[in-house]
Amino acid sequence: MKLTRYINQLLLRHREIDENWYLYLFFAVLRIVLVFIPQKGYIHPDEFFQSVEVMTGDHFQLEHVRTWEFNNTMPVRSITLQFFLLRVPWCFLEFFAMYVRFYLNIELLQSYTYLVFPRLIMCLLSFVNDWSMYRICRLYGLQYEMRLLTLSSSWIMLIFSTRTFSNTIELALCSLLLGFVAECMIKTNTILYKKEILEERYEKAKSISERVKMWRLCRALPAHNYTHTLVLASICVVGIFNRPTFLVYGAPIVFYWLLRGMGTRSITFGDFNLRMLLFCLSAIPALIFFILCDSFYYKYLTIGELQMLQVGINNFLSTPWNFIKYNLNAKNTADHGIHPKYIHILVNIPLLYNVLGIIALVSFGQLMFRFFRAEYQGLPRAQSIISLMSSAIFVPLFFLSLINHQEARFLLPLLFPIVLMHAPKLYHGICATYPFKEEHPLLRQIYKTMLSTQASAKPLLKTWYMCNIGLAIFFGFIHQGGVFPLAQHFEMIMQTKSPAQHIHLITSHIYSMPLTFVNIPSLQVLHLNRDTAQRYRRQKDFYIYEYGSLKMPQLIAKIKLIMSHCDMKYKTKQQKYRLFLALPASLNDDFVTELEKSVNTKSYIQEPKLLRLFYPHLSTEALPRLRVWQDHPHIGEELISFVCQFGLALFELQPHREYKLPKRST
Repeated sequence: MKLTRYINQLLLRHREIDENWYLYLFFAVLRIVLVFIPQKGYIHPDEFFQSVEVMTGDHFQLEHVRTWEFNNTMPVRSITLQFFLLRVPWCFLEFFAMYVRFYLNIELLQSYTYLVFPRLIMCLLSFVNDWSMYRICRLYGLQYEMRLLTLSSSWIMLIFSTRTFSNTIELALCSLLLGFVAECMIKTNTILYKKEILEERYEKAKSISERVKMWRLCRALPAHNYTHTLVLASICVVGIFNRPTFLVYGAPIVFYWLLRGMGTRSITFGDFNLRMLLFCLSAIPALIFFILCDSFYYKYLTIGELQMLQVGINNFLSTPWNFIKYNLNAKNTADHGIHPKYIHILVNIPLLYNVLGIIALVSFGQLMFRFFRAEYQGLPRAQSIISLMSSAIFVPLFFLSLINHQEARFLLPLLFPIVLMHAPKLYHGICATYPFKEEHPLLRQIYKTMLSTQASAKPLLKTWYMCNIGLAIFFGFIHQGGVFPLAQHFEMIMQTKSPAQHIHLITSHIYSMPLTFVNIPSLQVLHLNRDTAQRYRRQKDFYIYEYGSLKMPQLIAKIKLIMSHCDMKYKTKQQKYRLFLALPASLNDDFVTELEKSVNTKSYIQEPKLLRLFYPHLSTEALPRLRVWQDHPHIGEELISFVCQFGLALFELQPHREYKLPKRST
């Protein structure tokens, strides 16, 4: 009977493993598929303007926005990693596109490619997280199927990890660092355990031959003291140059690498110091490489200066130091927004990790409760994998909470340790056994209804999937989802318009539009005419005016000012222009109403012509409004109108023909 029950449990276990593994493969493939659909959602402007906008514009000589982080006076963004991740692959794609254009007459270098190709690179990089998770689980004998499934089903992996954020690279580097440190920890512990056993047998050996045998076995043990020193140091340098906040993520992880084996007879405090010294020395090659690359890119250092040996300390640039200096100034961080210290814990952790994040916070609170009650036996060992992962979560969370400016994406690297530690609780419940020290009917009831395996596993797992699906749809396809189609639309307009026509675009209540998606050749470089083999410089014929969340009367005043300027500029030169306005569809009625209110503007501007609506699109700065009352006779119409507001409207504006420009005074 017991044998039958045991066999049934094994079969059930294997069936569960197979289901988790197949589901993981499904989400892994889905991660790649979502790159090519593509996701039109726009999470944050830094997704483009801190990486792909500059790299694509520089490489293909396109008009692009170069943000303040990349100015030559005090650059705060390293270009080296972005160069190798984005610009080098662009070279291969450009070479391939040349043959596709020649043999198939298909143009690959367009806005779709500029969006998808960098995301594909980031998507491939995201599988570093999966590999590190699998590696740690195999090393420590953990169930990797459910952890990989939880990792791949997170909306962070489906959406964030395929976007060109520096935080996405930071997530992959932290996972890689944790993987190597965890491997070093278990290797050191295993070798030291074997060494102590052999030394003990050596001391107890009675014959010389047995002692010689134990001595040889002890000498044959592999080296472990400085394993992966160069790799770990290089990862830390890359992480800091990618984003200096890697200091608070990497420091606790590296500390556990330095701490390995401390407290045993073989490892002393001298080994700790020597490891630290060798770690710092191993970081020098990568440090020099990044400093030289950034110095050359930002023109702090030139080949001529090297040849003439006219090189000083001012010729070398350290972008992480500039980043730190900039953010130490409270006025600079205030320009980007000041948030309360509790935003990360109360808002951003639940937003990113929902029930898993709450479980992690509660579990850490339980550890602190045991610590302050001096229940040290219930705490994990100082050099265990649990301590490593707990430090990788809460040390960075503490220091990042002290910063005035807090965004959810700053906490992306916490995903890996949170999933590794707490993913099984989604499937097996929060507590397998009664967790309270005292026996009490109320506590027993709380355990049965909320914490036990049967009570909590299924609701937690359902909540996890529902939250991740909802957030993936919202941030992947709805949030600011009309900006990229708008750029594609103007790419087509710029390719089909006449050379003498000028395009002006006004935007309001939407995120900044990356100019590289409009695919306009740069005005700053000389282009080659393939027919005449002559060099020429393009004249500016595309203008964009981005007004953020400007109030409607002020927006209309700006429109009138731009239109009057265009009339004066182009009509005197016998040139044509087209003026467009893009704003969320939820503001259409407000725009038309305000336009009718303004007498002067109404006599000057014709009734705006709605050209196109881009769906879906949602701007949190202009949320749709539902005006439905209990006694409202047209509830259906209001619901349809409410749904139609989830779009981005594109208007064309024209002046009245009978309106005459005022004569310029002589």
